This record gives sequence, structure tokens and C-alpha cells, in this order.
Amino acid sequence: MLKVGVIGVGYLGQFHAEKYAQLPEVELVGVMDIKKERAKEVANRFQCIAFDSLESLLKEIEAVSVVVPTKSHYEVASICLNEGKHVLLEKPMTETLKQADDLIALAQKKGVVFQIGHLERFNPAVIALFKYLKNPLFIESHRLGFSLERGIDVDVILDLMIHDLDIVLTAVNANVVEIRAVGVPVVSDKIDIANVRLEFENGCVANLTASRISGKGMRKIRFFQKDAYFSLDYTKKELVIVKRKQDFLPFSYECLHFEGDQLKEEIISFIKAIKDNKPPVVSAQDGRRALALALDINQHIQKRLK
Repeated sequence: MLKVGVIGVGYLGQFHAEKYAQLPEVELVGVMDIKKERAKEVANRFQCIAFDSLESLLKEIEAVSVVVPTKSHYEVASICLNEGKHVLLEKPMTETLKQADDLIALAQKKGVVFQIGHLERFNPAVIALFKYLKNPLFIESHRLGFSLERGIDVDVILDLMIHDLDIVLTAVNANVVEIRAVGVPVVSDKIDIANVRLEFENGCVANLTASRISGKGMRKIRFFQKDAYFSLDYTKKELVIVKRKQDFLPFSYECLHFEGDQLKEEIISFIKAIKDNKPPVVSAQDGRRALALALDINQHIQKRLK
């Protein structure tokens, strides 16, 4: 059995521990958090050890989820990778591209699996969508909600929009040639709502909006390509497919519903990559790519705010 641990068991980290505890092929050895009482609480819940230090945890495990605040991603992940541990690092990957590059180089040097936690890649509706997508020419996404209780160590682009940036970059096989972006810090000192228009070298245009100060939640993305339209609801795990037909009906309509636990699937994928000694579904290079675009968008917004 693969021995695993979780570093950082706040809101999201506790669910990483829960999923590991459910898998028969791994042993959740323990958890670690700077808030020791929180670590003990989660450890008791999942019948594992609450470690007092990162070093003591790493001595007992082979793989780890790093679910600490973004500002600590580089420091914690570099220690884990340097010790030869397989790492599942939550998004956004790091604060800077240099930090991301350093981690990628370290993981390659140590020969370990290094996966980034872009969770929506494991949404069953997204997996189904990619079977139909061919050459989208227009994309529109809305990721809205009220989430100031957590994740505010980064702006809304790195906190929420980065999910959709990863999906868009995966769907469009072309480089971004133009960015137009606007954002506003409303109730925090960082950007809380943002809109960006991306144009790709193949002519595709993507319009993305993300907000963490919206009363009504929405997590949807739509793709338009020649002869077809796809509307995906991340939360409902629902995919609507509209296609133009050649017979007497002008179009076909299909609404697909899916079930699944994408965090559990993400962790299963991480474990499989380790056991099969293969690259993960969401590689560190994927994480870097989404981070680079998110940082570029942030720079465009900051220029407008000056």
C-alpha cells in the first residue's frame, strides 16, 4: 500500500484526507497543519496521525497532497520534492513562474510524480465534453459566487478563473495573441471580480468572467464550434449538446447528466500515475501554463487600475 499524507487540512485539505482514507490501495498515514488542534481533529476523524512537523510526516510517507495557502506552495512543495516524495499540489501552482520552473526542475531531477490540482479536469461533464470538441471558435464562461471566507490570499483570477483558464487552454490548441482584461477590488485589497477577453492565433475568442462577490452562484462554460454548441454546468455536472443536422430537422438537442466525485477521481489519478510510473493527467507544465496566463491577465488589469 502506498503511504500518503496531507499537508494543510483546512477547508479543502480535509477533503483530500477524506478521499485518501476511502481508497483501499493507499494508507493515509497522517496529516500536518500549522494549527495543531485542527490537525488532531482531522486525524481523529480519519484514524491517522497528526504530525507536529513537516519533516516528521515526510519520513513516514511516499506521496503527499499539499493544500496550504498559495504563498506557501513553493516552500512546502520544494521540501517535499527534495525529499523524493510524489506531490499533488493545489492550484494555483505557485506565486511566480520562476517558482513554478524551479519546482518542475526539482521534480524531474528527483524522478517523482508532480501533479497540479486543477479539479475541473476530472469533472465527468468536462471529460465528456472533450470527446465532442473539435475546433471551438468562441468560448464564454462564468464562475460566480461568494467565497471571501477562503482563498483570499490571491486575487479572483488565481482563485477562481484559473479553473476555466486551464479548461480553455486545454480545449484550444493555439497560443494566446491578445488579452483584454478589467478587474476591480471591491471588498478586499485584491481583485474580486474580473472579466477577460482572450484571442488565440487560430482565431478563437474566449470571454471569461469570475467573481467572488456575487450573491447568486454560477459555474458554467459554453463552447461554439462549426455546426455545434455545448453548454456545460460544472456544478450540476450537466452537458447540453446542440448540433446542426443535415436531414429535415434543423438541429439535434441532447442533455447529458453525470455523477461523480472529481476530487476523488483526481486523487485516484494521482495514485495511478505513481503506481504506473507515468505522467499525471494534469502535469506541472499544465499548471505552469495556466499560471502564466493568469499572471498576464493580472498585469493587464493592474495597468488599468493605475
